[in-house]
Amino acid sequence: MHRAESRFAHRATLRRSLRLLGSFRFEQTDPATFYGGIAADSAAMLGDFYLDLTGRDLDGATVLDVGGGPGYFADEFARVGARYIPVEPDPSELHAAGLPAAGAVRGSGMALPFRDDAVDICFSSNVAEHVSDPWLMADEMVRVTRPGGLMVLSYTVWHGPFGGHETGPWHYLGGEYAARRYRRKNGREPKNRFGQSLFAVRAADGLRWAATTPANVRTIFPRYHPKWAWWLVRVPAIRELLVSNLVVVATK
Repeated sequence: MHRAESRFAHRATLRRSLRLLGSFRFEQTDPATFYGGIAADSAAMLGDFYLDLTGRDLDGATVLDVGGGPGYFADEFARVGARYIPVEPDPSELHAAGLPAAGAVRGSGMALPFRDDAVDICFSSNVAEHVSDPWLMADEMVRVTRPGGLMVLSYTVWHGPFGGHETGPWHYLGGEYAARRYRRKNGREPKNRFGQSLFAVRAADGLRWAATTPANVRTIFPRYHPKWAWWLVRVPAIRELLVSNLVVVATK
């Protein structure tokens, strides 16, 4: 595994971490604020890794966003000149925010409707925990990335503080228990229903995939942590509790 220092490592400061973590309180009440911040950070992160890899910025690069959701990322990637293509299996999710979805493709991350070697960058943010076979999705992301391209998979770790999404922190007592408790308290099912649209994906699962994929894994790190805390990924058990979001960066 290549662990050369990247431009993004210098961006991963405590100030950035506090800003991103503070935005989580707006996820349900003001999603534009929350997802807007995540989109800007995602574009910067991909831009740094792509510049490290190719010596070029995102201007003109084709970015495939697996599970692009309701369109908050489109404007940010357009701003940096990328050709942005979101893939989303659920049309209601794609149009949930009432934003334009030009160029969006309806399809499953586990069977991406693209040819081999189709895109410069394949990216997925906080989606792997919502599909039943996230590592099939990761394999698909590698498949559609061109040789010399970049694949970045970022997902929420189940035993981390955000693993249960809106049902947390009760997910520590079991996903089904947390879902039932949410229904009793709120009178409706959670948006992220355990066993249907939310699954228990561990940090160890991502590390295992990284060790077996034919892609060249460049780095693995906790997305919302400053650089000086990235060592947490290397410690079993602790990483499951404290690495709230794991990022795997690979090239092909």
